[in-house]
Amino acid sequence: MTEPAEPTGSTRRTPTVEQREDDPIAPGGDRDPVPTLEQGDGGRAGRFWSARRVPAALLALVLLGAAGLLLYDIAAVRADHPAMRWRRSLADGLAERHLDDVAVLVGAGIAAAIGLWLLLLALTPGLRALLPMRRDRAGVRAGLDRTAAALVLRDRAVEVPGVQSVRVGVGRRKAKVRALSHFRELDDVREDLNSVLERAVRELGLARAPALSVHVHRPPKKG
Repeated sequence: MTEPAEPTGSTRRTPTVEQREDDPIAPGGDRDPVPTLEQGDGGRAGRFWSARRVPAALLALVLLGAAGLLLYDIAAVRADHPAMRWRRSLADGLAERHLDDVAVLVGAGIAAAIGLWLLLLALTPGLRALLPMRRDRAGVRAGLDRTAAALVLRDRAVEVPGVQSVRVGVGRRKAKVRALSHFRELDDVREDLNSVLERAVRELGLARAPALSVHVHRPPKKG
């Protein structure tokens, strides 16, 4: 048996779904806050350390070759064979040359410079192009490439009215922005750029936000 058709132009109440107070999707229900980049309670976000495999491999190869050659020569001398010519020449040269000789000083300077370079590599983190981000979780670390950060800031800067072109350089401590404005007052453009870029830097989620340095100029006149 079919229901009678409703007359044209009549109104009918649409059924609704009642939301309970304990419903997680209800507007008034209690739910966990959405995590944002402003949070950072996962611990200290230090710089990333470079493995530096190439310098370590080169140094290991040099030391291995020198040690092997020296041990071979010592074993040959123990077996009643004459020492290699290079070791006799080196011993004679060290015995004849004084400490103030130019060749000795140059060799010592080169050795000291190499040693200082190796110490610098061992004691510094490296990976200067990778900026550490704030840590939201203790077991998770994230980094942002400086080129990517500069592209984000540049895209935000070109949206400011009056900006014709922008050059952005992001370092570990400072972000340098150079913009060309073809209309509007330079002070107004600079103020808008500072406001937009400060918000953009916060949204990057870096552990240490770089200081902004904004410069706005007019494009050079043609002719």
